[in-house]
Amino acid sequence: MAKSKFYVVWNGHNPGVYTDWNSCKAQIAGYPDAKYKSFEDEELANVAYKRGYEGYVGQSGKVRKLGELRSLADIGRNASKPVLESLAVDAACSGNPGRVEYRGVYTRNGNEIFRIGPFECGTNNIGEFLALVHGLALLKQKNSNVPLYSDSVNAISWVKQKKCKTKLERNSRNAQLFVLIERAEKWLAENSYTTQILKWDTKSWGEIPADFGRK
Repeated sequence: MAKSKFYVVWNGHNPGVYTDWNSCKAQIAGYPDAKYKSFEDEELANVAYKRGYEGYVGQSGKVRKLGELRSLADIGRNASKPVLESLAVDAACSGNPGRVEYRGVYTRNGNEIFRIGPFECGTNNIGEFLALVHGLALLKQKNSNVPLYSDSVNAISWVKQKKCKTKLERNSRNAQLFVLIERAEKWLAENSYTTQILKWDTKSWGEIPADFGRK
């Protein structure tokens, strides 16, 4: 059986990622200075489309394999600029443990999409984890394919493991927060998603748009 290929059209009638050659060909036929390339991995094709053709078209060498990028967190870090058509999430915690809240914003303009909390006796990592799961559930509900940004390596790892790995002990003050954690873990266990979770590159891009500005 022939391997499936994915075709990225950067410059064409309708730029995008296509799953067959005929669809790709229809976008570049008769289009001046068309830019396109095939990939054997859908994830890498989507990343390449967002990064632009400069790093892929006209090179003599092969495009790097997805494994060389190591993870979605590295893909976000290696990008020259963030994807503005995306959702960015962040959390804020006053104390450790302390009052924690989280929110999601539209990356392009910072418009707030959701804001949850505050909750007593939580941690920033818990807030970051809940923010990511909330974002995933919202994007799936809206059938949106935009990527999701977080600046927390721990939260991204926890979501991939489908488990909040906090060492915080449950007590009467944070019982409501732990109910949310259980719901988030249950959602991850019962749902699949295609959303790309990307690491926000704070060093290159500044604070994530969802930052609460309390540092």
